[in-house]
Amino acid sequence: MILYDFFRSSAAYRVRIALNLKGLAAERRFVHLGKGENRKAAYKAVNPQGFVPYLIDGEFALSQSLAIIEYLNDLYPDPTFLPAGPADRAYVRSLALVVACDMHPLNNKRVLDYLKRDLHLTEEQETTWYRHWIAEGFDGLEKMLAPRDSGGRFCFGDSATLADICLVPQVANARRFTCDMSSFPRINKIYAHCMTLSSFDLAQPSKQPDAE
Repeated sequence: MILYDFFRSSAAYRVRIALNLKGLAAERRFVHLGKGENRKAAYKAVNPQGFVPYLIDGEFALSQSLAIIEYLNDLYPDPTFLPAGPADRAYVRSLALVVACDMHPLNNKRVLDYLKRDLHLTEEQETTWYRHWIAEGFDGLEKMLAPRDSGGRFCFGDSATLADICLVPQVANARRFTCDMSSFPRINKIYAHCMTLSSFDLAQPSKQPDAE
């Protein structure tokens, strides 16, 4: 497998966690988003969307982090990222999608660049934007976690799921932007526990070969 990656991409961070949890190795090819390498013709020829992560597995290629993670989960079902029952699986997916669909798209690099470059927001205004959507997203997620509280180990049950794979990179980004996380004790406990596990720890941006 080949993974097109960028150390600071939270979507790529998710896939790195998934690969580590499955005990899988992929050849890493780095695309520097900050230098616009994703917009160049050479990378667009690989992935027309120009995003990371992008996974190539033999003759098959796939974009979008959640699709990649579920593909890996189907190919290598042990350990699984989704619980057995349909209701539980839907619940875990709903937690993951809060991050991947509601929070991350509002705060990813191309949105922040647009706010600064085209709408001329100051750095302070950009940070206010970021922190607002983080707080709103985590407020809802904290309440969604309450009915099935697993004691701060994982989002659901006794092992890492798709929800944890999405949550950890988003918390890491929130910490990088010094967001106030004091109102989210469940989220903080889950993050802290996950980061004691090598699969999560070794996937973090600062430990990637292309880290700056």
